[in-house]
Amino acid sequence: MNLMLIAMILALLIPIYEAWQDEDIWQKMLAFASAATKTSVMILVVSVLRDDWMIGVVGVIILSVGNAGLMLLAHLIKRMSEQ
Repeated sequence: MNLMLIAMILALLIPIYEAWQDEDIWQKMLAFASAATKTSVMILVVSVLRDDWMIGVVGVIILSVGNAGLMLLAHLIKRMSEQ
């Protein structure tokens, strides 16, 4: 279990590192969306391992709603920088 969570955390850091090197706001927001998705999957894995459905509900809410707001924010920032 610990090895799997460590692997998930390392996979979480890859898009953050790539976004850190790039100056484009769109790439940074996509990296944060990817991190949010991976974090919610990690929450779901932990909830299954602990047999706690309330933690799983939080993971599902983050997975379904969190990325939409982040993508909308990235689109608005991109539009504002074009003007």
